[in-house]
Amino acid sequence: MISRRAVARAGLVCALSAALSGCATVKYYRGKAAERDGVIVAPQVLSASQSEASPPAGMQYLYGSGEGAAASIQAFRALLDYVQLRASVRPAEGAVLAEGSTFSVPRFLPCGDRPFAVIFDVDETLVLNLGFEYFDARVGRGSDDRSWTKWEQTGETKVAPVPGAVYAVDLLRRLNIKVVFNSNRASENAEQTRAVLRYAGLGTAVHGETLFLKGDDAMGSRKDGRRWTIAERYCVLAMVGDQLGDFSDLYAGAPSIPSRRAAATDGELSKMWGNGWFLLPNPVYGSALKGDFDDVFPVDKRWGVPTAKEAK
Repeated sequence: MISRRAVARAGLVCALSAALSGCATVKYYRGKAAERDGVIVAPQVLSASQSEASPPAGMQYLYGSGEGAAASIQAFRALLDYVQLRASVRPAEGAVLAEGSTFSVPRFLPCGDRPFAVIFDVDETLVLNLGFEYFDARVGRGSDDRSWTKWEQTGETKVAPVPGAVYAVDLLRRLNIKVVFNSNRASENAEQTRAVLRYAGLGTAVHGETLFLKGDDAMGSRKDGRRWTIAERYCVLAMVGDQLGDFSDLYAGAPSIPSRRAAATDGELSKMWGNGWFLLPNPVYGSALKGDFDDVFPVDKRWGVPTAKEAK
C-alpha cells in the first residue's frame, strides 16, 4: 500500500550526497523512516524527492478519488435501506455473533425488546484520517505506536467525514436508532475521540454508553467483547466497518490468507455482506493488505504474454 521506493530513493540520494552536504541521522520503525535526529519527521524537513512524489495508490483512491467516495456513499445507502426495512418488523436476532460461534455454525445474539442500534467502526469507516495519512505518505509509513498515539491526542481538526457518513448517522438518529461507535482508538484518549466525532459532524458520544474503545475490556484490539456488551443493551440491526475484524474476531483466527478470504466469501457468514454487515473500502492499511504471489494468485490462473512459438 505504501511505496517503499520513494524511501529507498531518498536514502540513496542521501548516501551519495553525504560527503558534500551531509544527511540527518534517520531512525526506522518497522523498517520505515519515521524519525530523524530523535524527532518524528515532519513534512517540511523531507527531501525534494519525497516531497514531489505522489501519494500511494491506495491513498489516492480512498482520500482523493470520486470512485472511492462513490463506493462509500453506495455502502451507506445500502445500510440505510436495510436498516429501515429490518426495523419495520422487529427481528428475533441481531447482527452480532454469539460467543462460541464458528464459521460453519454461526449463532446470533437475540434481540428481545431492546432498543435498536447500529454499530460503527470509526477510522476510515466514519472518519478519514487525512492529517495522519498525509504525514504517513510523506515519511514513508511512520505509523509506529508513538506517532499514532500523538495523532489520537492532537489530530482532531485534521479529519473529514467519510462521504455519506454524516447523512447516514443523522438519519439513523432521526429514526430513533442508536448510533454506537466501536473503535480501536485508546480508551485513555476517549475525550479526543469524542472531539474527532464532533468535528467530523457525527454528533456526540458518551464513553461506555455509545462509544467503546480499546482498553475498555481485557481483549485488547479484538472487538467481540465490546460487541457483546453493546448487544446486551441494544438490538444491533447492523454493523459497519472497513476491516473484517469490525464484524467478528473469527477472521483473526483464520490459518492462512486464502482461508481467510474463503471464510469471507463462502459459507453462512458470506450471506451477511449487505445483509446486516456493511464493509467500506480501505486500500490504505489493515488486515486486508497481506499476501505474497502464492497467496494472491492461484497457480492455475497465472498468465504471461505468449512467445511467438506459443502463440502459434
